[in-house]
This record gives sequence, C-alpha cells and structure tokens, in this order.
Amino acid sequence: MTLPIADHLRLFATDLLTTAGLAVDLAQTTATVLVEGDLLGHDTHGLALLPAYLAEIEAGKMTTTGEPLLLNHRPAAQAWDGRRLPGPWLVTRALDECARMAQTYGQGSVTIRRSHHIACLAAYLERITAQNLLALIYCSDANSASVAPFGGTTPVFTPNPMAFGIPTSGAPILIDVSCSVTTNGMSNRLAKEGKRFPGKWLLDANGEPSDDPTHGAAGGSGTIQLLGGVEVGHKGYGLTLLVEALTGGLSGHGRADPKEGWGATVFVQVLDPAAFGGMPEMARQMDFLGDACRKSPPRKALQADGFSVRLPGERGLARKRAQLQDGVQLHPAILPALTPWALKLAVALPPS
Repeated sequence: MTLPIADHLRLFATDLLTTAGLAVDLAQTTATVLVEGDLLGHDTHGLALLPAYLAEIEAGKMTTTGEPLLLNHRPAAQAWDGRRLPGPWLVTRALDECARMAQTYGQGSVTIRRSHHIACLAAYLERITAQNLLALIYCSDANSASVAPFGGTTPVFTPNPMAFGIPTSGAPILIDVSCSVTTNGMSNRLAKEGKRFPGKWLLDANGEPSDDPTHGAAGGSGTIQLLGGVEVGHKGYGLTLLVEALTGGLSGHGRADPKEGWGATVFVQVLDPAAFGGMPEMARQMDFLGDACRKSPPRKALQADGFSVRLPGERGLARKRAQLQDGVQLHPAILPALTPWALKLAVALPPS
C-alpha cells in the first residue's frame, strides 16, 4: 500500500484549517505540529485531533486570528492570555520567545492561560534541541477532569502531560509522559473500538482497578489511574500537583475559574546550557549516560524478542526518519474521520 507523504499531509491539514476559517500562519503551524505527532508515533495526538479542531472552529470555540495578550513580563519571564487561539501556534511561538530569552539571560519562561488544546508535546522539542537548548513543557486542562487524587474516586485532574527535550552531541533525548498511566485520547479510541487496555490502567466508579476504557473515556463513570497506580500513585499525585502549580498557579488561571471549553493552561521554559556548565559538558554528561543505558543488559524475559535498552525518543525519531522516507503510516481511523470534512470544505484528500 502506498502511504501519504508528510508534506502532502501538512498541506492537506493546512487547507482544511484555512478553509474552515483559521488564519494562514496559524493553520500552517498547527498542521506542522499535528503531522509531527504522527511522524513520532503519537497517533492519538496528531492528525487524529484535526476533526475535533475543525469542529471547534466551526462552533466558534477556537479563536481564528490575532495575537495573545501579554499580561506580565520581566526580562526572562512572561505571562500570556492565549485568547483561545490554537495551542500548537501559541506553544511554538512561546518556545521561540523562551529561546530568545534563554540565549540572552540563560533561561526564559512563558505561562499561557486560555490556550486551546496543544496536541502532542513531543512535537515541539526538536525545534529547541536543534539550537543546543533544553526545552520543558507542562500542560493541564482546567475545563475537564478524568484523574482522581491518590486514594480518591472523584476526578479532579487531567492526565497533565509534561515533555522535555535534552540536547546531546547526537540525537536529542525526547521525553513525553503524563502524570497518569494513560491518556484521555487512548481511552476514547479504545472505547470506540470496543477494545480493552493491556492492564488495569483505570479505576471504576468505586475506585477498583479496571481495564475497561469506558471508565476513562468522555462521559465515563470512573477515572484514569495516576502514574504509579494504586500501589505507588502518590508519586503521580505529587507530579500532577506540580504541573497544576506551574500551569494554573503561575498563569493565575485554572481549576478555580469558570470553564470555557476544551483547552489548555501551559508552562514552557527553555534553558541554555552555555549559561551554566556549557554545552560541551552537557553533551559529555548526557552522552555518558546514554551509553551506560544502552549497554545495560535487558531483562531475560525481553531478550527473546531482541529487546535492547534505548533512550526516550529513539524509537520515535527512528519512526520519523522512516516515515519521511517511505510515507506516513496513519492510524486506520484518521483519514476516514477527515474525509467528511474534506467533502464539506471541498478540500482534496492527500495523494497516496
């Protein structure tokens, strides 16, 4: 089967977004981030999100043009009101501003309140690590809740993802994890497909572990488990409270405020190793750690499958290289979900 080329997918996504009403520069950046998510293998947070984004534009729930409001600023820190502009555009722009500040002051930080959804966090990282800078991203969504506090049964939090891009002398280390065991996107997908999780990653309404994704899907009666599960979920609980402090706390807008719809509260930071021990020393330390990790013998249970220890992001970057060369292996549900929008907006489907 011939697969669609990444450039064709970007153009297709851009055409859909601009035809729906999004300003061209916002559409181009959003399309790039969505396709990057699929290239890295995060296929619940790539083009799978585009139908929902288009529906938000159509309903007037995503701002389609304009600038964020600058609420507060110091030489190396800023606070923005995102005005519900598309999250991929806001986060890309915030990281670029953080990089500018970091190259002058050693670090730069931006909080964004009232952003729309920001898609795959890993999709932003290489833009910063390519400059020999270190990127940190934290995100929460105060408009929904699917994760209970440790020991509780009432949802209070979202999965609260965080991502880190670490430069080395070679390929960067790309970390993209949530404070919960799984995500809303995966719960919704598996529930729609009638499948189960491979482990008891959710809790039912009574707080009992379950592999039924409907407990964590939209409208479900249960919650998604914190990172660490019922045994050591206090660790995920602590991390998710930290994410809430960095996002809602520092931005001054979060769960204590009225809900506005699907969106995000974001904290991004960029650090310049040159302002600390220097990039050569950063690379020396991270290269040593990377080599030590790769040389670690795999557990016996994994040896038969040819498993070898790798660093976060290695598999995603390898997948990206392959897909840029051979075409993008989209999840089977993605193009069928976009076809009605293509027909509605009179946008040609990408060639394959």
